[in-house]
Amino acid sequence: MVEHIFKGSRFLVLVTVLVCAIAALLLYAASANIVFNMVLDTVTNMPQSAEGGKKLAVKLLKILDTLLIAVTFQIIAVALYRLFIASQPLLPNSFLTSLQINSFHDLKVTLIQVAMVILVVLFLEQAVEVGATLETLYFGLAAAVMIFAGVYATGSMKSDKDH
Repeated sequence: MVEHIFKGSRFLVLVTVLVCAIAALLLYAASANIVFNMVLDTVTNMPQSAEGGKKLAVKLLKILDTLLIAVTFQIIAVALYRLFIASQPLLPNSFLTSLQINSFHDLKVTLIQVAMVILVVLFLEQAVEVGATLETLYFGLAAAVMIFAGVYATGSMKSDKDH
């Protein structure tokens, strides 16, 4: 009886899958709209100075950040669906196979790695937007600590999996 309830409860993961899929779609749509409007704005008001070019670069980095978050939601949605709900094995050329996600453990490692890339992009935004200030140094140090922790965690997780 209890085992049957637990087997059926895996479908509760569908809530998370749907929320993540909707979030990814909304972020992709918003990013496409922002890029479209940015292209129109840039074509009509091409930057005339280095400062204008810098502002454009920051806007593009922010879009990249949003897209990376959208990809993260997509990875979570697809991985959770494939790992907990789908009954067929992964195809050799599937989205998760190319990311080497075969278990919940692999999903956690991938998410930590994506978070580290997002931190790097956020630091680049800060460095371009604010410049070489003490605030940027502190932000860089905080990001470096987080990235170091992520590298250490993924390294530990990979070695734990091997044992």
